Amino acid sequence: MKQAIAAALLVLAISAGFVLWITGDMAPRAEFVPYVGPPHAVESDYLRAVYSPLHFKPAIETASDEQCLACHREVMEDKVRATSPSGVKTETLRAWYQQTPTYAGGQDTFHRRHLVTPLAKQLMNLRCNTCHLGHDPREEAQGAATDSARQDDTAFTLRKQVNPETSCLKCHGQLPWQLMGLPGPWEEHKATFGNNCQTCHAAIRTKRHEVNYLNAAAIEQAGKDSADACYGCHGGRAWYRIAYPYARTPWPDMPAEVPEWAKNRATQSEARFLKPMPAREAKP
Repeated sequence: MKQAIAAALLVLAISAGFVLWITGDMAPRAEFVPYVGPPHAVESDYLRAVYSPLHFKPAIETASDEQCLACHREVMEDKVRATSPSGVKTETLRAWYQQTPTYAGGQDTFHRRHLVTPLAKQLMNLRCNTCHLGHDPREEAQGAATDSARQDDTAFTLRKQVNPETSCLKCHGQLPWQLMGLPGPWEEHKATFGNNCQTCHAAIRTKRHEVNYLNAAAIEQAGKDSADACYGCHGGRAWYRIAYPYARTPWPDMPAEVPEWAKNRATQSEARFLKPMPAREAKP
């Protein structure tokens, strides 16, 4: 009797399992979703390039222009508009910093003005890493890239790709005429000095422009030819309301007494801008 009951229960269990299997197999199935792989190789290559060691210290400090322009060639090839969106011809426009006589030629782009125009080649020796010292791409403007901060991130702090206090201000600051003993702004009183900076600077602060991003000899000659060349970088193309605190490099017959305004000044330019010292000849 017990064996018959056990056999009946076994048959019942098998039958129930078969019914459940058939029911499940006939039920509607979820739609098949194919596997989506990682981002396209192009995006992967972009992020790899963005976070290249070349964009960060210490590699960027010794990067060559050729290395930078291998990817950023567009900064040298971009052209300004011939006509503004409102219909004004570009050739007729001049900003306040374009009023000096040394601003020659047609309108050009920002990077070209600093690297390849005739004036840039004559007086400057700027390189990409003169101004660009690297930054974290995640700290660029919100929403600028796939990995940058979101637009609604209120805790975000925007960092600068270039620090103007240590780069732009050098050539685009105000002329501190108050500290120089001038009776007023240079443009208003230059005739008093014969429009010649050498009237005073033939003997004062004669150790100048000796940095690797400038062509010192060419600048000195341009200054002798016209004070406008000096004024172009010392107040004539000012983007800022303040002056750059230039290093007070010692010069021959420099007064021993240091003016109050100069007591906290550096006595030489930043190490990365110093020219290499000429090798001394061995004594016989």
